[in-house]
Formats: sequence, C-alpha cells, structure tokens
Amino acid sequence: MHHAKFDDATGEDEETLILTPVPALLAVLLKLEQDKGAALTLEEVEQARDRAECIAMPRHAHDAVVKARGYDDIDPERAWEQWLAFKAASTGA
Repeated sequence: MHHAKFDDATGEDEETLILTPVPALLAVLLKLEQDKGAALTLEEVEQARDRAECIAMPRHAHDAVVKARGYDDIDPERAWEQWLAFKAASTGA
C-alpha cells in the first residue's frame, strides 16, 4: 500500500500537481504590455492567463522552477489583482 508524505504547512501531499505557467505569466504580461505600449486591461490579462501554457508538476519541481527563476510568478487564480499589485510596487505607487 502506498502512503503519500503529507506536508502540514501546505496541506498537500508530495504528489499534488501544481499548474505552473511556462514561461512565467508575469513575463508574458510584461512582454504584452511592452508590445502594446500602454497598460493592459483586465480582459487582456485574463486572456493571457487563459492562453498560458502550463506544466503540471509536483510541488518540489515547482519550487525548483521558482528558485531558478528568482521570483514568484503571479497566481493565475488572482492574475488581475496580483498584476496590479506588481505594477504598483514596480512604479513605487
């Protein structure tokens, strides 16, 4: 019988798969905004999120990707809010 290891901090077992946008959703949004030359709209952010290519990977692999990237990506479930927060933080607003 298989027993999954359980992580009390995250409430996940080691086999839980995390959908990880590749490339990072943040990088995609930055490129889209740069190409547009103006702020992205809610609709544009949601379209980019919905079209993002994702890889399902276990938590340890996801964490390794984040560490190698050097920053946390935007959570696709909260893409608009986190995009606005990133923009505010990066402009010092």
